[in-house]
Amino acid sequence: MITFYYSLAPNPMKVVLCLEEMGLPYEARPVDTRKGEQHAPAFVALNPNAKVPVIVDEEAGARVFDSNAILLYLAEKTGRFLPEAGPAARGDLLSWLMFVATGIGPYSGQAVHFRHFAPEPKDYAVTRYLYEARRHYGILDARLRDRPFMLGDAYTIVDMAVWGWARMVPFVLGSGPSDESVWGDLPHLKRLLDTIGARPAAQAALALRERHAFKAEMDEEARRHMFRHIATPAA
Repeated sequence: MITFYYSLAPNPMKVVLCLEEMGLPYEARPVDTRKGEQHAPAFVALNPNAKVPVIVDEEAGARVFDSNAILLYLAEKTGRFLPEAGPAARGDLLSWLMFVATGIGPYSGQAVHFRHFAPEPKDYAVTRYLYEARRHYGILDARLRDRPFMLGDAYTIVDMAVWGWARMVPFVLGSGPSDESVWGDLPHLKRLLDTIGARPAAQAALALRERHAFKAEMDEEARRHMFRHIATPAA
């Protein structure tokens, strides 16, 4: 059994997609980051960085944090959703998996933070991170122009990593989660998103939203827990 600590953010969602695709039994344990549950000592013992997702693989006696590390761990555990053997394919796998981890995720997260949550003044930061987020998604779109999936003809964990963030493109680059106009510049990425979204595992992953009600309000309590560098100390 795998214990999966999650929220509904992009990084945990790519992991639940992977778990569902592989048919691995797992217990989903919610961590409500707007209530500060990620800072509880028991959770920090699992991930010193106090972020979801984390998995604990009881059978193997392994704990893994960071979403792309988890995807790679699960793929190597099962031997599934990996590219064909050989150094070239392995190089592509690692390169694109890390591109999502070090580029797509951070720039998307910072674009969202500065556009929607940061206090003024923030014009320079918004311009910087929105530009980089667009640039990185454009690289994904160009990669997908002449191939169905990120590594070629086969669906792999790289596509799962991309799916986690691509779902959020309207919120990252557009005016809000329903702004479909952003896809005009990213048609190949949208095709990948739709292809994965039609898979039963993706639909099961999205159904995770119905299992637990997370706090929705970005109030002072939530800001104190999520943006600790500007937080007002609790009384």
